[in-house]
Amino acid sequence: NVKIENVFAGNGSDEVLAFAFAAFFESTTTQGALPVLFPDITYSFYPVWANLFSVPHKEIPLDAAWTINVDDYKIPCGGIVFPNPNAPTGIAISTKKITTLAAIIKDKVLVVDEAYSGFGSESVVPYIKENPNLLVVQTLSKNSSLAGLRLGYAIGSTELIEGLCRVRDSFNSYTVDLIAQTAATAALRSLEYYKNINKKIIETRTRLINALTAMGWTVLPSCSNFVFVKPNNISGELLFNKLKNNNILVRHFNKEKIKDFVRVSIGTDSDIDNLLKVCKEV
Repeated sequence: NVKIENVFAGNGSDEVLAFAFAAFFESTTTQGALPVLFPDITYSFYPVWANLFSVPHKEIPLDAAWTINVDDYKIPCGGIVFPNPNAPTGIAISTKKITTLAAIIKDKVLVVDEAYSGFGSESVVPYIKENPNLLVVQTLSKNSSLAGLRLGYAIGSTELIEGLCRVRDSFNSYTVDLIAQTAATAALRSLEYYKNINKKIIETRTRLINALTAMGWTVLPSCSNFVFVKPNNISGELLFNKLKNNNILVRHFNKEKIKDFVRVSIGTDSDIDNLLKVCKEV
C-alpha cells in the first residue's frame, strides 16, 4: 500500500544499496563529513561501498547478545545502515527501536536492509510516511526464492527515491531488464505462495535449531533463512572443512569475533538430515 513514487527498483538489492551509499552519505571530499555507521559484524559489502565511494565510516560493535543496540547509534553521524535481521547472525530488532532511531537522526538517512525480512521479522515499510529519512531496501532473492533474478527495490519518501533515481541515471537509466520485470511482477502477485514456502523454511529452521541445541551447540536466535552456529567441541574453520569434505557448503567468516561460528542456510529436509548426520559424526 505504497505509492509508485515511493518505490525504486534496481538490478538486485546490492545495486540499490550501492546507489544509496552514493546518494545519501557524504564523501571525505566534503569538509567535516561525518562517518556513516554500521555494525562491526554485518553484511560485508557495507565497508566495500563505503571505501568505493570514499565515505567515512565507523563500525559499531554488536552487544554481548550479538544484537544491534540502537542506543550505540545515537551519536553524531553521516547516516546509518544495517540489515534487519542482521547478517550473518540472523537476529532481528523491533520496528519501534528502528523508528525511534530514525526520529533521533532525522536530518540523516537511515537505511534498513530487509533482505531477510520474510522469515520472522517485522518490516518498517509501514513507517516511512512518518519517517521521511527512512529507506527500506528489500529483494526477491530470499523472500521469493529468486536469487538469480537480480531484482531488488527500495521504499521510502519521494525525496529519497528521487535521490536514488538521480544516481541511477548517472550510470544507466535502464538497469532492470524486461524479463526480470515480468518475473518480478508475477512473484509480487503470488505473495500467498511465497508465504507458504517461507513458512516451511521457518519450520525446517526450527527443527535444525532444536537438533543442534540438543547437541550442546550454540545457535543464535534466527529470523532469517539461515542459522549462525558455534560447535562446542571444534573450531568453526574445522567444522567448515569437515562439512565441505562431505559435500555440504556453509559459510565461515575468518573474523576474530565470529571465527568459531559457521552460517548454515536452510535447505530441504533431506539436506538438513544429511547436515545433522555429519555434525553428529563430527
